[in-house]
Amino acid sequence: MSSQTGNLLLTRGERAALQRRTLRILTVGQIVGAAALGAAITVGGYVVEDIVGVNTPWVGLSTAGVTVGSGFMAQILSQVMRKRGRRPGMALGYGLAVVGGVISCVGVQLSFLPVFLAGLFLYGAGSATNLQARYAATDLAEPEHRSGAMGTILFASTFGSVFGPLLVQPAEHFGTVWFGLARYAGPWLFSSLFFAGAGLNIFFRLRPDPLLIWAAENGGVEEHAKIRFTDCIRAVLASPAARLALSAMVVAQAVMVGVMAMTPIDMKMNGHETVSPYVVSVHIAGMFAFSPLVGRYADKKGRLAALRAGGVVLMIACALSGVAADNVPMMFVAMWALGLGWTLALIGGSSLLIDNIPSSYRVSVQGAADLTTAVCGGSAGVLCGFLMDWVGFAALAVGGAVLTVPVLIGVLSQGRRDAAMTVVAAE
Repeated sequence: MSSQTGNLLLTRGERAALQRRTLRILTVGQIVGAAALGAAITVGGYVVEDIVGVNTPWVGLSTAGVTVGSGFMAQILSQVMRKRGRRPGMALGYGLAVVGGVISCVGVQLSFLPVFLAGLFLYGAGSATNLQARYAATDLAEPEHRSGAMGTILFASTFGSVFGPLLVQPAEHFGTVWFGLARYAGPWLFSSLFFAGAGLNIFFRLRPDPLLIWAAENGGVEEHAKIRFTDCIRAVLASPAARLALSAMVVAQAVMVGVMAMTPIDMKMNGHETVSPYVVSVHIAGMFAFSPLVGRYADKKGRLAALRAGGVVLMIACALSGVAADNVPMMFVAMWALGLGWTLALIGGSSLLIDNIPSSYRVSVQGAADLTTAVCGGSAGVLCGFLMDWVGFAALAVGGAVLTVPVLIGVLSQGRRDAAMTVVAAE
């Protein structure tokens, strides 16, 4: 990357101005991309039920397909970004999501699950790109403002994510009336149009590339010919703080995906299917609407404080959702809290990871972390379908609360370790 960065050194004022412009451009992409994801993912479980059968334990396949696809695409896109910058990598990610949305639409129309899942895998590139944008937001941010920059980008997702699910019924209607599509095919086609808009925004406007600027300022780092996934994992394992960061993001993703994927199905079983899109909207609002406050909290109080708060909020959310099967207002509260707990863990964990990884592995580790997180979350999405069929939604939610306990223990241990190191340094 260094050969592309020689003329990109900026003054401090120019760098700050470029950071503000970068955040504005990324914000537009987040809004449009999040709308695409929110509109289509809402009906994913219903598609699987239509193809396989109502009350199938495989209902989590749709969420898992997007989540796992997101992880693998994050790894691929991070390698593209490492070599060429954020703009080509993010534009490619949105482009793959467009193709994936079209393939998913075909799978729904044909009522053929393998085609639908293949489309979801590519569609996951859109989710991966939206998540990678949080790292792009930190390329030009000062270390003490990294979490805040992430929060700004995640907040932008609020608008698209909340209104995306509300577009499901219009997309179904227009898909049926205009194109003669099956009921659940329309949202995937229309979401592809949203991703196309997000890709064009990044491709034409994200100039100069923030990652190339960062590389120039850091001497053209990441000169390794190839950084393998195993190299990234070793870099994470070498740091106790980085290990905690990745573990917290993995647990938060698994708990959030597992519980949320089963919530619309549980509500449908209890006669509340028409309300579930609004519950999804509130959940996504919890994920993104308070992210600027979460980012500032993580910058001011520390990454560990954010992780600790995230673990506690996730436990409360799981406990509430477990007893809210027939209590719609309580389910709204539970799903909002589930999203907020995920945000605290994501921002705190992502910032802690960046702070404790060598610059030579920074971009590659970002992709590897998202791959690990997504695969674990996708696995949880599939597993929870069977667990819900076996033990019920309430027990599933309690299991999610139990998973957060090791994270809280790890945060306390890391806090004691940091305090001890501070005392030694002072002496």
